[in-house]
Amino acid sequence: MASYAIGDIQGCLHELQRLLEHIHFDPANDRLWFVGDLVNRGPDSSGVLRFIKALGERASIVLGNHDLHLLAVAEGHMKYAKQDNLRDVLEAEDRDELLHWLRHLPLLHHDAQLGITMVHAGLPPQWDLATARACAQEVEGALQGSDYVDFLEHMYGNLPDRWDEQLGGIERLRFITNCFSRLRYCDAQGRLALDEKGPPGSQPAGYRPWFELEDRRSRNDTIIFGHWSSLGFVDTDNVYGLDTGCLWGDSLTALRLEDRQPFSIDCPGARKPDK
Repeated sequence: MASYAIGDIQGCLHELQRLLEHIHFDPANDRLWFVGDLVNRGPDSSGVLRFIKALGERASIVLGNHDLHLLAVAEGHMKYAKQDNLRDVLEAEDRDELLHWLRHLPLLHHDAQLGITMVHAGLPPQWDLATARACAQEVEGALQGSDYVDFLEHMYGNLPDRWDEQLGGIERLRFITNCFSRLRYCDAQGRLALDEKGPPGSQPAGYRPWFELEDRRSRNDTIIFGHWSSLGFVDTDNVYGLDTGCLWGDSLTALRLEDRQPFSIDCPGARKPDK
């Protein structure tokens, strides 16, 4: 039996199936972890959702920003942007079933036996693993509760940009959501730079990739993340980044968790980087 964590798919079902063939995935014995961004911009978001949903307990998934975007668009709280490719989900006969399943996925997955934690984007330096898990549960409760539509309406925005335990209400939930689904850079005080999407060296002075901060309280934890295609594969200081730009014509990557061995396939790309 083996466990594989897989980078951002974003609707590229054919590439996912090719990668599973490449790693000789055994659905009877192996497990798959998905770092989020299952949907959007690629050609078959509904197919990806159906495939992963059908895996049942063989799959562990966390929500990414594109998955949350789909939920917000479906409820009418975000405009359908010209770069979006979500119609196949929104117009599907099983739309409600797929969206209900998606809404009940977590923001953080932790496997105590493997000693590995998976998130989509990152953790601010003030959070240890216990704090991160508790914060994830707060947003999961909002997404899965009866007032989830209200949460989706107010979850967008870049403020507050720094963690404070005294944060409450939607501001607290928004900050937590931004960390798990959008974080790339922050400064030494944990202030987020959410509009920065480029590779290291492109960010403003004083900001660094979240996982490079020496005082990060999760530094001794092994963390897997995605979200950052311009960064590529990361293997440093117990941190593994798996978004290797499948959507943009780079590759789709799987990491075998038992021995941390990466595997990848080349991808033709469903979008050009400027589209």
